[in-house]
Amino acid sequence: MKLTEILKKNFIIPDLANNDKADVLKELADFLSKNGVIKDPEGLHKALMERENLGSTGIGDNVAIPHAKSDEVEFITTLFGRSINGLDFDSLDKKPVHFVCLVIAPVQSTGLHLKALARIARLLKNPQLRDAILAAKDDEEIYSILMDEDAKFI
Repeated sequence: MKLTEILKKNFIIPDLANNDKADVLKELADFLSKNGVIKDPEGLHKALMERENLGSTGIGDNVAIPHAKSDEVEFITTLFGRSINGLDFDSLDKKPVHFVCLVIAPVQSTGLHLKALARIARLLKNPQLRDAILAAKDDEEIYSILMDEDAKFI
């Protein structure tokens, strides 16, 4: 699965407004609601927080990949947010998170959901990529950096 299949160009938030996990997850759910992806941002926020209570999706290296399933989406939807200053996400390595990649999958999805999570984690393991995204001037540059890196992998 390619990132180009699940991340739209206008689904990049270059400067997240909040600095803690619960507020950022609400910000992301609200973004999806305002952009017509979901109708119930509170329900999505609740599902995301329930998933976080099972264990943080802050995977380390300044990256978090929160995810949930929703009957409101027909296809996997991804939203990428950047926090210049970093935010507290209870990451496994205790470091602040600068990159949040939200993945929402249809309830019946299993294999594709896992492939999407693995693809994103693999891409964001690259420290040069993370540095380039952190230095990017806007959402278009972030998208371009992500797509260029994604094109390198089969």
